[in-house]
Amino acid sequence: MPEFIPRRLSLTIDTSLSGKTVDEVLRKQLHLSGTMVKRAKRIPDGILLDGVPVFVIVHVQAGQRLSVVIGDDAETGDLIPTPGSFNIVFEDEDLLILDKPAGLPVHPHTGEQVHTLANHVAFYYGQTGQHCRFRPVNRLDRGTSGLLCVAKHAHIQSLLKAQLHTGAFVRRYCAVCVGAPEPSSGVIDAPIGRAADSSIRHMVCPDGKPARTRYETRSIHGPFALVDLLLETGRTHQIRVHMAHIGCPLVGDFLYGTEDHTLISRPALHACSLRLSHPLTGGVHTWHSPLPADIRTLLT
Repeated sequence: MPEFIPRRLSLTIDTSLSGKTVDEVLRKQLHLSGTMVKRAKRIPDGILLDGVPVFVIVHVQAGQRLSVVIGDDAETGDLIPTPGSFNIVFEDEDLLILDKPAGLPVHPHTGEQVHTLANHVAFYYGQTGQHCRFRPVNRLDRGTSGLLCVAKHAHIQSLLKAQLHTGAFVRRYCAVCVGAPEPSSGVIDAPIGRAADSSIRHMVCPDGKPARTRYETRSIHGPFALVDLLLETGRTHQIRVHMAHIGCPLVGDFLYGTEDHTLISRPALHACSLRLSHPLTGGVHTWHSPLPADIRTLLT
């Protein structure tokens, strides 16, 4: 098993930071939360100044090198690490970008405690010597396939969650719906709340939370249309609710349309593209995932 090397952030102190305390630099310059600073203080060599352990009340000087451990410990919580297949599209010290298959739940729940993406990722971390917890940044329903961003530590998760629904973190989806939207492109701006008669179903309602979905019809295939969608908000089942609201429910959607396993065994929704600005490296990354076979079949 590879040797575990804790994830560190490092910073050379410039003149604008000279005289500030280590605590001030960690919180205001490196954007660490109070909880993360406290955790780093408890770790041997968790906070180093010029390679020497230091108290956070020490004042830094220009030219010094400050570093801090930001990685997680080895605890996985209640997760049971379980082997399972999933596709890693990208990986670095901070992130996993996964291509989730349809039908695989992201988190354990009452009916399934073992065979979930969280369990499989926990097993992968263990096998590769990585001391990380499962920290998804965005959400995907069990039936939705495609790209999912997973943070390897709390710091990057917090920074990325702050980017959600901004131009720094853009998610695009492809869906096959019943009928063709009119007009062929536009914005669905309709608030979403929980349906009163269901514990899982949501609906457009005046007192719901604001929700906006951009859509554009890519092609028409008999009774179905292939539609590109971009989320401007992240409400539960947002795309499914919005498309049903305009009279074009997703093919195979058992909650908001008509379930038909002769066509497809899940709602025809795929997270096809993800672009993000990496908060720690500064790089801008874009990943794409091709339409899976069960959705392609609807277009023939």
